[in-house]
Amino acid sequence: MKLCTFEVKTALGRYLRLGAVISEGIVDLNSACAWHLHRKGEAQPYRLAHALLPSEMVKFLEGEITTMAFARNTVDDVRAALKSGEPLAGPNDELLLFKPGDVKLQAPLPHPTSIRDFYAFEQHVKKGFEKRGEPMPPEWYEIPVYYKSGHWSVVGPDEDVQWPSFTKQFDYELELALIIGKKGRNIKEENAREYIAGFTVMNDFSARDMQRKEMKVRLGPAKGKDFATAFGPVLVTADEIGDPYNLRMTAKINGELWSEGNSGSIYHKFEKMIAFASMDETLYPGDMIGSGTVGTGCGLELDRWVKPGDVMELEIEKIGILRNRVVAP
Repeated sequence: MKLCTFEVKTALGRYLRLGAVISEGIVDLNSACAWHLHRKGEAQPYRLAHALLPSEMVKFLEGEITTMAFARNTVDDVRAALKSGEPLAGPNDELLLFKPGDVKLQAPLPHPTSIRDFYAFEQHVKKGFEKRGEPMPPEWYEIPVYYKSGHWSVVGPDEDVQWPSFTKQFDYELELALIIGKKGRNIKEENAREYIAGFTVMNDFSARDMQRKEMKVRLGPAKGKDFATAFGPVLVTADEIGDPYNLRMTAKINGELWSEGNSGSIYHKFEKMIAFASMDETLYPGDMIGSGTVGTGCGLELDRWVKPGDVMELEIEKIGILRNRVVAP
């Protein structure tokens, strides 16, 4: 499945809803679940739907395999109804299927419970140390290191990102991110895949001059990263992704190809990241884990810098395009 969070305008204001993207449009999963239960004769379809398919992504993920299974069943029912020509409307005439142009996609997880961003592509890491005139630390090959980013500063697809007032070197970073879908602690590598709900595209925006200052005192990055991180356009479930280590990754700036790589070039795999992050620490549904930048996946490596007004389009095979424009404050 391709899951999303979308914003819909109503007479009572704007609301964020959990959706599933199908060829015919975007299914409102909570309303479609109530419709599905009503057809089966349930006396309280709305109460059950709020429990089985909440309208908010983190609450949905907290239901783990139960909510995921109900989402699949609901989407199958909607597809069957569309194929048979059955009218699609909820028990109170709610709209169950939206045209993409009638709603606005938000980040699939607008408020992740945490963001851990790893540093897992050797080509990118080597280039960074080379630019600083430092040798590659042997410890990098031993453990998959990460930092924690600002999980309240999430930017969605086709949303402008503000150029931070404290930087003169704004940068993009092309990353593949996974979303944790099952609570776990001290997870073994061989069991790690069952904790992955799905994947999305990540743009780890960076204020490089601020980041350099922070890293000189061997702390961070923090201010150089926490101002914004973009995710989107959708969360693709792990079963639909298949092999996460063979996905083409590209970045275009104003339509020009700047970066091109493949997720298969990663050194520390996601299973190792999950095992490392969960050592004596609990991971929760809604936690996000970034892969780190793929080789050539940022302006720092290329000595090319985005400017105010530039449009960044980061694309990963099977997921889609995460598009953002950077604008002056």
